[in-house]
Amino acid sequence: MTAGPALGVRGIRKAYPKVVAVAGLDLEVQRGEVFGLLGPNGAGKTTTLEMIEGLTEPDAGTIQVLGMDWKGHGRAIRSRIGVQLQSTSLFNKITPREALTLYGSYYPRRRSPVELLELVQLTEKADAYHMTLSGGQMQRLALALALVNDPELVFLDEPTTGLDPQARRGLWEVVRHIKREGRTVILTTHYMDEAEALCDRLAIMDHGALLTEGTPMGLIQGLAIPSVVELTFHGAPPDPGGFRAQLGVEVAVRGDFWEIPTRDPKALLPRLLEAAESAAVPYEQIHVRRATLEDVFLHLTGRSLRD
Repeated sequence: MTAGPALGVRGIRKAYPKVVAVAGLDLEVQRGEVFGLLGPNGAGKTTTLEMIEGLTEPDAGTIQVLGMDWKGHGRAIRSRIGVQLQSTSLFNKITPREALTLYGSYYPRRRSPVELLELVQLTEKADAYHMTLSGGQMQRLALALALVNDPELVFLDEPTTGLDPQARRGLWEVVRHIKREGRTVILTTHYMDEAEALCDRLAIMDHGALLTEGTPMGLIQGLAIPSVVELTFHGAPPDPGGFRAQLGVEVAVRGDFWEIPTRDPKALLPRLLEAAESAAVPYEQIHVRRATLEDVFLHLTGRSLRD
């Protein structure tokens, strides 16, 4: 195993006729960490991953994968990385065991189908046709296929999109196991809870540019707003202009609720309740929560992670 970072990216750029997908991005990922690319749809996450994986050539910039570049060492890089794309196409009547055996035959170094099926909890479905698997089972098979060559570096592109909560958490456990094996994982996601649960470090992207990077807790603490008070309404909330001026606080409208960031919810709540009663604000519930990565993203971009 070579020394140095697992990934080094400098100034990569990719433009299409009507859009700049990635605008001069720098990234460095250390060996053995789970690194996340966080951002809304269209932020440039998938394009970034495709360039790093050698599927798309950047217009500018340099990419070092496991200390090698794609132009001179493409075959060597492919033998040492694993890739799970957003969707995986397999024959309807291929079984998980057959798919893993077939894909493994492409590599000089491979993990056994039995071991991989056990890892992703598909042993009982080893000989079932692919078309009979549930969405979560298909995603776990796709992850097993990404691990078939025993890779040092694994790429996961929105691996849990469209899965139910139980299936998502099942995949999280597999990712944690991969990390415990000493592998490096780079994943894209637009789920803030997924990034907080899995990532040692992450980068937040929007419009093809890097906005910030760091540990999940470090980014949240850097926001300097430990708590958020939410007032929910039945239907569209009223305009908070007068309420905002009366309390002297920032009030944002998010769907059917008001959102009020605060450093001291204990001091704010009595004042807020009094002001709401005085102004006859027709709220239904008040909820206090800690700040999250979504608050960091909203602060940086003014829009939701899923916009």
